[in-house]
Amino acid sequence: MAEGGVRIADATMLDFCGQTMQIDSPDDDAEVLRAALDAHFGTTDGLVTADEPVVPKVFISDMDSTMIGQECIDELGDFAGLKERIADITERAMQGELDFEQALRERVGLLKGLSTSAIDECLATRIRPMPGAKVLVETLKKLGCRTVLVTGGFHHFADPVAEMLGFEHVVGNRLEVADGKLTGGLVGGIVDSSVKQATLLAELEALGNVGGEGVTSLATGDGANDIPMLETATYGIAYHAKPKARAASNGWIDRGDLTSVLRLLGIPEKDWVR
Repeated sequence: MAEGGVRIADATMLDFCGQTMQIDSPDDDAEVLRAALDAHFGTTDGLVTADEPVVPKVFISDMDSTMIGQECIDELGDFAGLKERIADITERAMQGELDFEQALRERVGLLKGLSTSAIDECLATRIRPMPGAKVLVETLKKLGCRTVLVTGGFHHFADPVAEMLGFEHVVGNRLEVADGKLTGGLVGGIVDSSVKQATLLAELEALGNVGGEGVTSLATGDGANDIPMLETATYGIAYHAKPKARAASNGWIDRGDLTSVLRLLGIPEKDWVR
């Protein structure tokens, strides 16, 4: 770090978060600091911030591969016998190689004719929360934080997931259904990266904050579609994320589960809701 122009004033293991080291520096070159950590510590979880972390007033999170361990549309594709084809499109979109809306409409179109009973079965047998997800959401709520699930996926999945994990509000896409089957279309506007960012800004404005300044916020996500939201939040934490999302965030979790977010914010384990 010193060779890159980042001096170390102190490096201390936190007593109340025993797995967490706090590194203090009078310099603000986050790129050099992160490169040094990546080079010498291997797989880590981290947060780079100018001030001592505090409990955010708003928490907004992506769903697929962030709050749950699956990509819902890929799992639905398996019921249609098209998982490999759909998953390839999903991966390319998450890497930022494809236009999100175009990729979404293409994948949904491939599901035309699939019975809605497949959604119910998929939810019951395949969709599982990420380790630590409910602890993270419920702890932040207890500490006075507003919790919002925003997804480029679908309300058919997001609503029950939000209820399971404790989110207070949900923003997502709506699959069009006719006669108990998917039509291959969507109802209403598309939740893309701009909508995710706008949702965060609207939540902040509702707390009397215009322009994203003054109210502390937290965002978690893993793909290119999450980048504007991650960049806008006070703490944008990329969770086991694609390279572009990780690079755009000031926080990252590559090692632990979602309770690592609480550790990075300095919230003692005694205050966690288990």
